[in-house]
Amino acid sequence: MKMILPEKKYKIALVGYRLSGGGGDKVMANLSLFFEKSGVEVHNIIVLDSVGYCYSGRLINLGQLKNDSNGFGNKLKRLLFLRQYLNENKFDFIIDFRPRKKVFQELIIARFIYKAKTIFTIHSFLIDYYIPKNVWLAKLIYKKSYAAVTIVNQVQDLIESQYHLKNVITIPNPINLDEVNERSNEIIAVDFEYIIAVGQYENAIKQFDKLIQSYANSVLPQKEIHLIILGNGNREELEKTAKNNTVYEYVHLFGFQDNPYKYLKKAHFLVLSSLNEGFPNVILEALACEIPVVAFDCETGPSEMIIHEKNGILVENQNFEKLSEAMNLLIEDKDLYLFCKKNALESIQHFSLDKIGKQWLDLMQIKKNEGNE
Repeated sequence: MKMILPEKKYKIALVGYRLSGGGGDKVMANLSLFFEKSGVEVHNIIVLDSVGYCYSGRLINLGQLKNDSNGFGNKLKRLLFLRQYLNENKFDFIIDFRPRKKVFQELIIARFIYKAKTIFTIHSFLIDYYIPKNVWLAKLIYKKSYAAVTIVNQVQDLIESQYHLKNVITIPNPINLDEVNERSNEIIAVDFEYIIAVGQYENAIKQFDKLIQSYANSVLPQKEIHLIILGNGNREELEKTAKNNTVYEYVHLFGFQDNPYKYLKKAHFLVLSSLNEGFPNVILEALACEIPVVAFDCETGPSEMIIHEKNGILVENQNFEKLSEAMNLLIEDKDLYLFCKKNALESIQHFSLDKIGKQWLDLMQIKKNEGNE
């Protein structure tokens, strides 16, 4: 009689900067939920002691080993701990979600610390955050990896043309529709109509100062439709811009919110005014909350999710006058607004966590264990 062996229990290490705040961190958290549900053993390894997103699996928090000095000895201690942990657990795959700007550190990690099949992710059009400019060094890090996963085809094309790597593949970011549906109906203490923008503004990429100017030049303040901005950064600069444009009473900086969905759900629409993007999760989150999106057709991401005048409006890149006009259009053309709102949720079903998660399993050739769902 032939003995039937149980299906192999795969083990995956997800390595991230943290489990809070960033888009890549959110993707890591969401994939941990999917992998665990699919019968895969998940270990989440993070560099910083910062956890805000829901995740599944074991947590290995290297940030708790970091001391105040963060000197060479402390860094070496964490690196040796990581090597020992990876060696002891004999993972089938390592998926690295971190930015990788310290070239020689990353060379050591890729060649001497990561022994399992390794997948590196690139979450931005600004690939310098992930890949060194030197082609020879880039190949030393990436050539022997199992795969390099980008979030849009344009980034894949850029990497292939610049570095001539053969193991690059595109898998978009997923949206956890169950989480959005569950958390978007929470009550908020807002008693006015508003549009919304979301993102950290420690740097100028989100261009919220220029967004405030475009908002001030639109008809929205006259109609008493406010602007809410969620995220952290230099409040003083944005408050100054709002005062200078006489819309201070209409612009609200609510800071970082653990649950942005409840604010998205009640907004008229989301506005994205970025200089560039990778694959902005907030567009998926807004559409999942059944609101349209007005966004610059910037590099990269918005055109992958927004179908012009079907679930939102794509605006000529960096044309802030056109951005004001697009905001006006979605407020004044009720039929267009309702049409875009009606199509919002259906338009992103192919980005659902289950569908994108399956692409990851297919990449690793892991059979989904339906019995564990």
